Amino acid sequence: MAQRKPFLLRIDPEVLDALQRWAADELRSLNGQIEFVLRRGLAEAGRLKTGPPPAGDPGKRRSR
Repeated sequence: MAQRKPFLLRIDPEVLDALQRWAADELRSLNGQIEFVLRRGLAEAGRLKTGPPPAGDPGKRRSR
């Protein structure tokens, strides 16, 4: 597994709440969701040359 580098993130409470709800819906940790969203945005912008998010973040959805 790739090494992780910790860092401090200041974030608007409304954005944090939305990310927490989204993470719960997708069965991910908050950290995993933030990384997923960042990787997807970087890939769409052509800034990340690697493949899809790591296998540990499959993006499973709960049935409703």
